[in-house]
Amino acid sequence: MAIEGKDEIYSGRIRLGMVGGGSGAFIGGVHRMVSRLDDHYTLVAGALSSTPEKALASGKELGLDPERTYGSYEEMAEKEAAREDGIEAVAIVTPNHMHFGPAKAFLEKGIHVICDKPVTASLEEAKALKAIADKADALFILTHNYTGYPMIRQARAMIANGDLGDIRLIHAEYPQDWLTEPAEREGSKQAEWRTDPKRSGAGGAIGDIGTHALNLALFTSGAELESLAADLDSFVDGRQLDDNAHIMLRFKQKNGVTPKGMLWASQVAPGFENGLQIKICGTKGGIQWAQENPNYLWFTPSASRNACSRAMVPARWRLPPGCRASPPATRKAISKASPTSIPRPLSPSRHSATARRRMTSSTRPSRTALSALPSSRPALPLRRLMENGSGSTSDLS
Repeated sequence: MAIEGKDEIYSGRIRLGMVGGGSGAFIGGVHRMVSRLDDHYTLVAGALSSTPEKALASGKELGLDPERTYGSYEEMAEKEAAREDGIEAVAIVTPNHMHFGPAKAFLEKGIHVICDKPVTASLEEAKALKAIADKADALFILTHNYTGYPMIRQARAMIANGDLGDIRLIHAEYPQDWLTEPAEREGSKQAEWRTDPKRSGAGGAIGDIGTHALNLALFTSGAELESLAADLDSFVDGRQLDDNAHIMLRFKQKNGVTPKGMLWASQVAPGFENGLQIKICGTKGGIQWAQENPNYLWFTPSASRNACSRAMVPARWRLPPGCRASPPATRKAISKASPTSIPRPLSPSRHSATARRRMTSSTRPSRTALSALPSSRPALPLRRLMENGSGSTSDLS
């Protein structure tokens, strides 16, 4: 199943509605921007605020038809489902406690749902929504958007292909610094609801960004989480939810190896604006990727596999099928990788040229960078994610 636009008036673009995202909101504007970037969507309706007057004013700002600017999501689901030109998908961009109700309402009307993470504010709601999504004649899409990066797809393909061997270590981290001070008491709307358990749910930093880190680790490694031990802290006085988490991870055994891991999620880490990164190591080598430099994936073979030469990238390491929508230049750069198209392994600058020459013939493993060329087009539009079955749909558990 894929979300497809069927109205010739919009040249095949998907008729999109939005719940939340009105004046003063943050993530709604991001969704609207991204929907325009790949040009597959046209915003035609919305229930943009829980306050009808504010919802109408927000709709006017966005140029929506007043008749399709609704005072509640219930009204929107009912009326849009009855229209011949009703919305084909809805983006839910509300605080966490308002994910379940709208998602349920639109799924039951057969309208595709694109929902921000976390899926709901509680495990009970998540299980209930999964049951609804399983029965619905519509997709439920959870926006773990970082899985769309070409180099993440490259890493996933390498691991699935066995290039890292049996996976032993999985490390994911997502540090930020914007809640180092009590921003929720200083007029920040985003901080207010994210630190309020009634609106955010049981998790603070773990629900807001820890979910992204774990999703990326699982998606890339292919490992299944078995158990965890979490140390959650609220460092800012008076804060009700965690703003820092260190979590030890144990994954299900595979090929006789039980992978171990660590997840660090923090919003009180000065110097880290959006430091999402993963490190995965196996019996044959390791990889590193950082979201702030997303077009590079570092691969290091183990010492025993790289005793006498620098590592080069075999031609078979091309982007997997799920990345068909990535720019042709990106695919070409990876599939035709050569010593000239890939940066040379790093050598310590303090060493002399002689020392660096010795290093190339020693048993130290070299570090190779796989790179994706920048492009003005998005690497992997959401529509393509859905068509290729690579997005999170009804698998909510």
